[in-house]
Amino acid sequence: MPAVLDYEPLIVAPRSAPPSLTAIQDEILALKQERNAVILAHNYQIEAIQQVADYVGDSLGLSYQAQAAEADVILFCGVHFMAETAKIVNPGRTVLLPDMDAGCSLSDSCPAERLAAYKEANPEVYVVAYINCSAGVKALSDVICTSGNAKKIVSQVPADREILFVPDQNLGQWVSQQTGRAMKMWPGSCYAHVQFTTEAIEKIRLQFPDAPVMAHPECVQAVRDIADEVCSTEMMVKFAKESPAQQIIVVTESGMLHRLAKDVPEKTFIAGPTNTCACNDCRFMKMNTIEKVRDALKILSPAIEMDETVRVAALAPIQRMLDWSKA
Repeated sequence: MPAVLDYEPLIVAPRSAPPSLTAIQDEILALKQERNAVILAHNYQIEAIQQVADYVGDSLGLSYQAQAAEADVILFCGVHFMAETAKIVNPGRTVLLPDMDAGCSLSDSCPAERLAAYKEANPEVYVVAYINCSAGVKALSDVICTSGNAKKIVSQVPADREILFVPDQNLGQWVSQQTGRAMKMWPGSCYAHVQFTTEAIEKIRLQFPDAPVMAHPECVQAVRDIADEVCSTEMMVKFAKESPAQQIIVVTESGMLHRLAKDVPEKTFIAGPTNTCACNDCRFMKMNTIEKVRDALKILSPAIEMDETVRVAALAPIQRMLDWSKA
């Protein structure tokens, strides 16, 4: 008998309309108008937050939206480095993060002081930093990238420069394979994405044999190798729209299923499982709740503060990313 999961898979089936807004969500929309605020939400946020957001997307799209925001307040529903990025590109706005403790294992894996020491010992290295890093690390980098534009960014780094890719070794390995560009890798990883295993993915595939597997490049190579498509979250939306398949297995953080269900409502999405769970939640992303979103707008706190010297230094590689991405 084929191996099956020990738990029911998480499935988001086609639906004609999203759930109705709750009283708290209505209160948030009213507060948003009162505060002249814009709400930006990452694809990994819970559905209730995605429903009240003005824009839902990946780190690249959110960076553009943050830079262009003309509202007095940017309420960023994501993790700390994302809200920091919004403050870096748009310092004149109040930038709120519903839970200031919403961090990131990738960001934590690359402390700025360690990167500074590496650069001091290797002054010729060209640092390409995945956007999942602190403002301090961005300030030490030559250019920033996201999973959506990493191949394009790395391809534009001068050919005679040795690249250090920080902090995600799995994304860096994938980009190196895609571009043919040799790079040194910082030993960091996303704790959530490395929980996906080939064993778990093969089991869910047996249950849904006609469903292609699309995986995020932060997954380990063994998982990427068995996926039908490896792509950023925004490219997952494109793949889902264009694929003839009616069911698709999504190997990334579970919040992405809500975005896919909204943009491609006619299809069924199955969460990629781990060996122990039917889906994969990032505990940091899930620290933001709908109640915390409301409270942040009520009291305009917690707000991101940043040393101006660090902000200016971090802006240069981010702007380089934004410019190169348009090229």
